[in-house]
Amino acid sequence: MIDTVILCGGKGTRAYPHTVDLPKALLEVSGRPVLRHVMELYAAQGHSRFVLAAGYKVDAIEDFASDLAGEWKVEVVDTGLDTKTGERVRLCGERVGDPFFATYADGLANVDLAALEAFHRRHDGVATLTTVPMPSPYGTIDLDDDGRITRFREKPRLPDYAINGGFFVFDQAVFDHWEGDDLECDVLPALGAAGRLYARRHDGFWKSMDTYKDALELSALASEGSAPWLSPAMPASS
Repeated sequence: MIDTVILCGGKGTRAYPHTVDLPKALLEVSGRPVLRHVMELYAAQGHSRFVLAAGYKVDAIEDFASDLAGEWKVEVVDTGLDTKTGERVRLCGERVGDPFFATYADGLANVDLAALEAFHRRHDGVATLTTVPMPSPYGTIDLDDDGRITRFREKPRLPDYAINGGFFVFDQAVFDHWEGDDLECDVLPALGAAGRLYARRHDGFWKSMDTYKDALELSALASEGSAPWLSPAMPASS
């Protein structure tokens, strides 16, 4: 079993006004906080020790964690109100083992965590991130050579463009190479430039809950049957 750090300290400004009274991590998807869904997808694959890197509305995160007593091992760390993502991870580093998972509290995917861990252990880096095909924010149009429209596609995934989907694995040695406070803008680019960061592609289900509309879309997916992020059939990744 590997420990998992979950970043749940942000203010969720893109989900305003729904985040005035709640941190975004506690906004509901299908009647339960999205954070619980993230934890369930890890626990379903055998990983039930969590460190919650909290900040905004930390008391609400602590109340949420207290209700989980007896289900999983959960520790809440107050990493500060305006702390950036990289520093939040660093502040939790001494509370987790080697290696450890890390992820965002608002991203759901049916990532094969065992395969992700195995990939991480095979390479010589200190960090692995999961890439996913970039979802287009717009519908696209396919044309033939004469300009005739052949197909409309509603917000397709763009497989030629990979983005950071979260679902990280870090060795403790990563902190020897940790540069800056922002995970996405400082830490990961520095690790990449040093040749210590690898990526594993995930082509299965993935969706980030950036806005309240995303929460509604995820709820609709869950209401159609079993939640796709808990699907037992993990799609192959390269």
